[in-house]
Amino acid sequence: MPTQSRALPDELIPLVGLSARRVLLADQVAAAKFGTDSPIEEPERERRVLDDAVARAEVAGVDRQEALEFFRAQIEASKFIQRGLHDLWTRNPGLAPTRHPDLAAEVRPELDRMTVELVEHLAATEELRRLTGLCEHSLARAELEAGVGYGLDELHGQALQGATSTVCGRRATW
Repeated sequence: MPTQSRALPDELIPLVGLSARRVLLADQVAAAKFGTDSPIEEPERERRVLDDAVARAEVAGVDRQEALEFFRAQIEASKFIQRGLHDLWTRNPGLAPTRHPDLAAEVRPELDRMTVELVEHLAATEELRRLTGLCEHSLARAELEAGVGYGLDELHGQALQGATSTVCGRRATW
């Protein structure tokens, strides 16, 4: 007698998809900083982003430490992309961007909007994220769908896995 398989819940798909979009937005951050005095590491800015994200998460009922680890992983994923692209562009100047987006006017407002949405998705997926085994399988499915759906290359795929590494209660692996 065949066994019936249960479908995996898909609540993590929007959260992971948004993380994938954030990973892709790191390309614009990298382009804005490449060839300028703007460093990839911005500890003061990162602290402000984390403080804001954690405060929003707490209001939404998300555990403070979970939110802190999740958003720290998002930031580390962005820096991973920036380093990778800066290295690529340094070795291959013909691939370097010719346009430097304005971080304050173009990129950061989008990152801020994503933070609000990510908090909402964290709050909405709290129950599933507590079910470790089911969460891990759902996360793997969501990462695969996002990778294919957004056409992530190896660099961006690795960044997405890092960005979502804390979703099911694991520690980030940077």
